[in-house]
Parts: sequence; structure tokens; C-alpha cells
Amino acid sequence: MDSREVTRQYRLNQWTEIIRECRSSGQTISAWCAEHNINVKSYYYWLRKVRTAACESLPVIENGEPQIVPVPMPVQLAKVNSSVQKDSSHVILRMGAVTLELHNGASAELIANTLKAMAHVR
Repeated sequence: MDSREVTRQYRLNQWTEIIRECRSSGQTISAWCAEHNINVKSYYYWLRKVRTAACESLPVIENGEPQIVPVPMPVQLAKVNSSVQKDSSHVILRMGAVTLELHNGASAELIANTLKAMAHVR
């Protein structure tokens, strides 16, 4: 590793910490930068550099196959009125943009497998 790369890595680490401090402060970026005598343009420049470095450090997909990455999402349950028709849904699960309607006759195995699959929805 040459000296330029060491310097670049040092600065990336330094700015990663600065960005974390700013984000965890609860202040707006401009207010935090003004308080810490940091130019807002410099902040956004380094934010872009840190994000680019983070993306470059992600593992490369070797075989070109799409990867399934589990993303934990809270499940929102909404019970439907008890006066629903027999062929309508009795429970509606919403996870982000995905909606799952469960009918009264759905088997426990089907529900369990569907919920496992929904845990992997992007």
C-alpha cells in the first residue's frame, strides 16, 4: 500500500467518524457544520467519498445470480371486520410495499412458509 492510499484511508476513517457524529447529534447538517467550523460543501464531498468507498467494499456477486438478503421489517396486522364474506380476507399483513391477505381456510403450514418468504422480500 503506497502513502497516497494510506492517507486516503486515514481521511476516509476520519470523515466517517465526523459524519457519524453529525448524524447522531440530532442537528441539521448545516447547523452541526457551523458549530464545528466545517464547510458544508466539504461535508457533502466527504459524505460522497465515504459512500463510494462503502459501496466499493461490498462483496462482488460472482455467479451473477440475484442474492436474497433478509431485511427485518415490522409486520402491521389489520383485522378485517367480522362481517366479511366467506371468500374475503380475514387478516391483512403489510410489509413495506407487499400486502398479504390471509383467508380463514389457510393452513398453518402455508401461513408459516409465506411469512418466511416475506422475511426475504426486498
